[in-house]
This record gives sequence, structure tokens and C-alpha cells, in this order.
Amino acid sequence: MINRTLKQIHEMVGGLNVIAEWESVQVAGVSIDSRKVEQNNLFVPLLGEQVDGHKYVEKAIQQGAAASLWQQNVPNPPKDIPLIIVKDTEVALQELARAYRGQLNVKVIGVTGSNGKTTTKDMTASLLATTYKVHKTSGNFNNHLGLPLTILSMPKDTEVAILEMGMSSRGEIEFLSKLARPDIAIITNIGESHLLDLGSREEIARAKLEIIEGLADGGTFIYYGDEPLLSEQIQNRDKDLHIQSFGRSRENDLYVTSIEQRNDSTAYMTAGVLVGSYEIPVLGNHNVMNALAAMLAAKELKVDPEKIQEGLASVRLTNMRMEMVEGAKGEKVINDAYNASPTSMKAAIELIEGLSGFERKILVLGDMLELGLQEQDFHLKIGQHISKDEIDEVFTYGPLAEHIARGARETFEENRVFSFQDKQQLIQELKRHTQANDLILVKASRGMRLEEVVQALQK
Repeated sequence: MINRTLKQIHEMVGGLNVIAEWESVQVAGVSIDSRKVEQNNLFVPLLGEQVDGHKYVEKAIQQGAAASLWQQNVPNPPKDIPLIIVKDTEVALQELARAYRGQLNVKVIGVTGSNGKTTTKDMTASLLATTYKVHKTSGNFNNHLGLPLTILSMPKDTEVAILEMGMSSRGEIEFLSKLARPDIAIITNIGESHLLDLGSREEIARAKLEIIEGLADGGTFIYYGDEPLLSEQIQNRDKDLHIQSFGRSRENDLYVTSIEQRNDSTAYMTAGVLVGSYEIPVLGNHNVMNALAAMLAAKELKVDPEKIQEGLASVRLTNMRMEMVEGAKGEKVINDAYNASPTSMKAAIELIEGLSGFERKILVLGDMLELGLQEQDFHLKIGQHISKDEIDEVFTYGPLAEHIARGARETFEENRVFSFQDKQQLIQELKRHTQANDLILVKASRGMRLEEVVQALQK
């Protein structure tokens, strides 16, 4: 983590006050939450819509913070404690991260995309950790606050940092990319997430391609080459980039030639710039695409092919992403409740349909959010896509997911499709239907909190 004197911090954030009395105070790490302050942290109080962090500055100091920032337009700064006055505390946090990143001898990999950002980040970290000292985004700390905090928590001897970059509107990825200044940038894919804000997949592609803005000339850009929206737009770039693509098509630099779905892993073969047989301890054809992106990044940083194999074998994904757990009755539950879009929902369903060796297969699907004007149609088409020959029962939760149920009922018998607006009622009914050796997929957008269904099945 960042470890600097208060004088150095003052210079890095452009402090406005005189701190002669406190210049030698040593700061270690940064916190924006007074409840999570650690010894010698710099506390950064933020002005939020609901809470003003400046109210907790003195509490943060009492809990061990070495110093705090203070926004210039907030009245009554406390006396006799180490404070740095800044014009804007949020901007100061970002500028501190920008300066710290510039002081480190570190290779940075930026990862964005509609789906698979976190999985690709985890896979890339696993591959590179076989050879380098790696630091990566924790959880989903991928926005204008999370990314600076991730940079500032980076140990000084970090050799490679893998930074996830999320967005909801245009300009956000450009901002994050220019802050992180990646040496390698990855776009996993273009899906339907953020249609509500951006209006079209073309606009989503343009927003994701903003990650190039922070790349220096000669930087490496890795992208999903089977997506025409990316392939077409990258041709109009202004920068001189080293471009690498991945996908299923033979036109890509790295492509998959076969995939074998196993009950607890996925095996695949590749051709192109990396030729071989690989296996990842996670489920889903879509995760093979994420693995290809990670493999290209590892190759770019000269990780040995044997180490790539080793890193893939030890991949561990962030919770609630195709996470296999066991229920109280011995049923197998795939917890994919962190997020959902039509693309990822379809991929997860196809995965379940392709698995064998289970007594029955059950889908528990919730609302996919932020899909804009076509949201009902997207849900209906998911229901129509489900194979009645491969899936035994479908449970849905939420007003939009009711359209999934409606689509499924076009081919399923009525007594195999259940739709709920009450989560506890869904759980009670689901428990009556499950038994040992059933396979259950639980998937929805994060706001639906369907991990509660997974937790209930484990009791």
C-alpha cells in the first residue's frame, strides 16, 4: 500500500494549507470508510448524497488514522489534528492514485467488457502469479472510487497489476483508463448491459473502447475478435497499438478448436499463437473465452507455456460467479447470482443443458436489470430459448423474470414452470422439488439478491 510522509501526500494531492507541524507524519494506506480505518491510514472524507464523511474525521483519527483530507468548502475543520485541505476530496483521492501509480515500476493490465470482467481479471491474475508478484482489483472495486483505492492498496514491489474497469455511461472508462494508464487493455465482449443508459450495442462498444484512451502508443490491445462491433471500430483507431484478438473464428490470433464440458471443469484445445490442450476448473464455454484473453495477456508478458497451464489449473473465481456448492439434500447448486444479461443468461442455461449425470436439472432465474425499452422482450426470449428436453423445471423471481416464465410455458407443461414475486415463497416451493443429485442454476442481476436462495438451499 502507499506509504508516504504527509508532506509527500500534500504535494501529490495539491494541498492548499500549510502543514509544517505535521510534515513528518507517516501515512500507510487509505480509507474512505471510518468504520474500516486501519492504523496510520489517510482518511478521505467524501461528500455523498446521504452521508458527509467529514462528520467522521475525528472518529477516524481516534481509531488510528494518521491524518485526513478535508474539502475546502466544508466549514469548521477540526483543530490540532493532521489535515490536508484540498479543493475536492474525491478528486484528491484520484490524483493521489494517479501520482502513486506513476511512482511505481509496474505493468498494468486494464480489463473491461459487458460480461466476464471479473472472471477474466481473476484468470489473468492466476496466470501471471506463476511468474510475477501480482496485485488485482478486489471484488468489484472497479469505478471512480474503487479503482483509485485498488491502486493505492498496491504494495510497492508489485510487478503486475490487473485492474477491472466498470461503467454505466460514456466517458467513465476513458477516465479510469487515463488514471490507470494500462500497458495492456482487454475487452472481454460487448453485451446488452447498460442498454438503459447507452441505448444500443454500438454505443456500448464505443464506451468500452474508451479503454484505449489510456494506452500509450505501442501498448497491447486484446479483444474478442468474433464481435463485429469491436473489429470494425478498432480499425479507426488513432494510436499505434499491438492488437491481439481471441474467439472461435480462425481469423483470431488465438482461437479455440474444441471444448469439452465436464461436470466440474472445462477442457479445450487452442490454435494460433498458443497451441495446446488446456483445462480450467470452472464451468461454461463462455469462461473459455475469458481464459483465452488471460492467456494472451500472459503471453504478452512472456509467461512460459507450462506456467500458463499451471495458472489455469489453479484459477479461483470471485464468489457468485459459476460457483458450485452443495445443498443440504446433496443437490449441486451453481451460484451465478452476481450479475446477469441476456448473453450471460443464455450461456449459463446452455451450460446446464449440456451437463449430464444428474437426476434432474432446475433453473432459478431472476430479473436482468438495466436493459432499457426491450427488457420484457429480452426476458421472453430467454424463456423461449430454454430446452424442455434438457431442463426439468423453471423457477423465476421478479416482475421481469415473469416474462421468462411466459416464454418457457410456450413449450413446457404448466406444472414445470413456477413464477414468484415473493422470494421466501419461491424458496419454500423450490425446496419441495429438490432432491439429492439435482443440478440447480441460480442466476439474476445483482439487485435481485438470489444468493439468498443458494444460502437457503444449504440449510
